[in-house]
Amino acid sequence: MAKHNTGRRGRSRKRRPGQHNARELPERASAPARSAPRAVGAVAQPKTLGERPQAPWHPLPLSELLILVGMIGAVVAFLRGVEGSVALLGASIGAVAIGTFEVALREHLAGFRAHTLMLAVIPAVVFHTAVVLVVPAFANHAPRWLNVALLPLDVAIVVVCFKLLRARYVDARRERTFAGLR
Repeated sequence: MAKHNTGRRGRSRKRRPGQHNARELPERASAPARSAPRAVGAVAQPKTLGERPQAPWHPLPLSELLILVGMIGAVVAFLRGVEGSVALLGASIGAVAIGTFEVALREHLAGFRAHTLMLAVIPAVVFHTAVVLVVPAFANHAPRWLNVALLPLDVAIVVVCFKLLRARYVDARRERTFAGLR
């Protein structure tokens, strides 16, 4: 008896995104209230919904310009060397941080994209930095144990801010979703 498949590969049994099993089709038609089974290549719910929220100064891309100028300043500061450009490097990092913070906060409060953890860490960093910079004004130097002592306060600030920001994002996302369905 001769082999008919010699030289050819067998047919692939992998399901393709558009193909459905015969058992799934009646289930889909009979149970509209249940969620339909996902195809193999189906994409999960998108992380963004709609368009990015516009800034109050919309035609001018101020935040993006701040980030660009800060990046250029940081490159120039690194090329010059550390000794003569500490102020330029600090200003550049500050410009990038302000631009990034503004975009992240605008997107988060509008329910466009969640930046909860990043936004929750910022108040803790500001608090910790302020304490470490103010203590030497009253003492000769900041004690090393101060950073360790501030750690539980930093964690508490992050946890409280995270919960508040997450609740605000969920509300804004729900409003954005319902506005898109109308």
